[in-house]
Amino acid sequence: MFEVTESYSTGELVRRAQAGDRESYGQLCERFQSTVMAVALGRVRNLAEAEEVCQEVFIRAMLRLDQLREAEAFAGWLRSIAVRVAINRASRRRPVSGSDLVVDELVAGDEDSGEDRLLTEERRAEVQAGLARLGQLDRETLQAFYFDDLSLLEMAEVFRAPVGTIKRRLHVARHRLAEQLQSTVSV
Repeated sequence: MFEVTESYSTGELVRRAQAGDRESYGQLCERFQSTVMAVALGRVRNLAEAEEVCQEVFIRAMLRLDQLREAEAFAGWLRSIAVRVAINRASRRRPVSGSDLVVDELVAGDEDSGEDRLLTEERRAEVQAGLARLGQLDRETLQAFYFDDLSLLEMAEVFRAPVGTIKRRLHVARHRLAEQLQSTVSV
């Protein structure tokens, strides 16, 4: 004889998990494992690191599941966590440059040596100065995403703008910050 398991929608599994049902969260993890792995592998390009990213993503999602207001938005919410964690992981391996990922390197900063810490503090000061030179909207957009750790959906709510607009603002603000940092380096 075999056990019949009910097949719940993603939204229902999320609601059950938010109510404390661990089995439902486990089912969500199984359901979205390949999606998160694809995002991670696409960013870090290393199977072992991608597996670590997946684990971190599901832990973060579990800890913040109560913050998700729309259970049906779980897939996009989880994907945004996966993208951020993977970018942070990938950016730790690269030298600091004026790229889109410069902010991620600062937010991620887990350096051990005093020299690394000093360089990070110096770079953090440069980024803070660059942020100060940006317009208010660019500064607030970067602050909300990288430092306040808001999801795109949360930012859309705060800024009262569609998610697509928020994505575009982030893209533009990162480029403007990179330009500010490049101008500081080249002076």
